[in-house]
Amino acid sequence: QVQLVESGGGLVQAGGSLRLSCAASGRTFTLYDMGWYRQAPGKEREFVATISWTGGTTNYLDSVKGRFTISIDNAKNTVYLQMNSLKPEDTAIYYCNALRRAGPIIEYWGQGTQVTVSS
Repeated sequence: QVQLVESGGGLVQAGGSLRLSCAASGRTFTLYDMGWYRQAPGKEREFVATISWTGGTTNYLDSVKGRFTISIDNAKNTVYLQMNSLKPEDTAIYYCNALRRAGPIIEYWGQGTQVTVSS
C-alpha cells in the first residue's frame, strides 16, 4: 500500500520558517516526480514545487522562489520543503504528491498538513 505521510506543519509568525517532510512508502519511486501542492481556504489547489526522484530537476511556483527549497533524501524515501520568510499568504494545507509520467500516469497524494502564518 502506497503511503505519503506529511509532517512539520504548524503555526508560525510572518518571517518565520518551517520544514515540511513527506515520507513515502509502499513502492519504488525511482520514476516519479515528487512535489508539494497547497490549498488555501476558498481557493483551488496549486503547485508549489517539484523535484525529480534523483534530485536533479526542481521547479517552483514564482511566488516562493528564493524562499522555499525542495529536496529529497533517497535513502530515507523522504521529500522536504524548507520554507523561509513565510508570509500570511502562504497559509494553506500543504499536500505531498508523487507523479509518474512515463507509461501509465500514476499519482498519489498525502493527507495534507496545515501551515498557518500569522501577521
